[in-house]
Amino acid sequence: MMSKKESALSLNNEELASNKLRTMEAIKHKLYAGGHLTKAEAMELIEAPLEELCAAANDVREHFCGNVFDVCTIINGKSGKCSENCKFCSQSRYYRTKVDAYSLIGSETIVEQAKYNEERGVLRYSIVTSGRALSSKEVDKVCESLEAVQKESDIALCGSFGLLEETEFAKLKQAGLTRVHNNLETSRRNFPNVCTTHNYDDKITAIRAAQQAGLTVCSGGIIGLGETMEDRIDMVIDLREMGICSIPVNLLNPIPGTPFEGNEVISDEEMSRIIAIFRLLAPDAYIRLAGGRGLLADKGRQCFLSGANAAISGDMLTTDGITIEQDMRMLGELGYEVVLRDD
Repeated sequence: MMSKKESALSLNNEELASNKLRTMEAIKHKLYAGGHLTKAEAMELIEAPLEELCAAANDVREHFCGNVFDVCTIINGKSGKCSENCKFCSQSRYYRTKVDAYSLIGSETIVEQAKYNEERGVLRYSIVTSGRALSSKEVDKVCESLEAVQKESDIALCGSFGLLEETEFAKLKQAGLTRVHNNLETSRRNFPNVCTTHNYDDKITAIRAAQQAGLTVCSGGIIGLGETMEDRIDMVIDLREMGICSIPVNLLNPIPGTPFEGNEVISDEEMSRIIAIFRLLAPDAYIRLAGGRGLLADKGRQCFLSGANAAISGDMLTTDGITIEQDMRMLGELGYEVVLRDD
């Protein structure tokens, strides 16, 4: 038989749990009515019970996005010798890493990989290049590759080409590009701790230029750069304010030779919490698990039940990923339907 003190403590715990559930219901009601989660409300979720938080995020995902899932793949179109000093990146010329370096690859390889991915059910394909930005000649060469892909494939085309200007983005769009990828990486406050060769506003300027050219934008960040949860929340609020429709969430894979090689890998539970909070901050966006997903014990399954509804499949730029076949099997088990959306 419980003592009075134990009984009171039990009642207090039950009341606390009930209050937390009411809080989740209030957040869902606010979002369903067209409201937005404030920074203060998001910060409160850092201590929320994980199970209830993830369940609420999953409900919000279903409400706004249904069970559709966006799968994309990437090809490393130009590798290494990057002029920028991003501390997480194995392709920077500032660091000694075991990464292959090569110039922009030709259309034949890009087309071959596009067809390979499309045959396996992938609907979006991205060419990613190292460096601050493509040169004008490289832009022209990429345009040729985009046009070549369109002749032999119906796969949607995305690209990550650095800090280009609106005229260059417009040229790429004319050649068949539909989406541009350009990560903010982290918050404005934390960005100088990650990179000093370009800044946060350079990123935003490039994103705005792509949008002005009529392209949709995929932009997110990397978890594990020494940032706080507040930094993560600030980043997503900035993305939300810019109308970003696809938010990739990378888990830092500490690369030997980079300044962040000793950073601690984020736990599965922490990633689920981050994904859930991101979903509640951006209820109708595609929250995309990206690089580093293979470090998670379940390869992202719990995150896909906590608000995430998109992923990069296959190998990453310089690290191994998860095969398309494995991902398609998992998505089928979770009841998702792979669909292409560009809104």
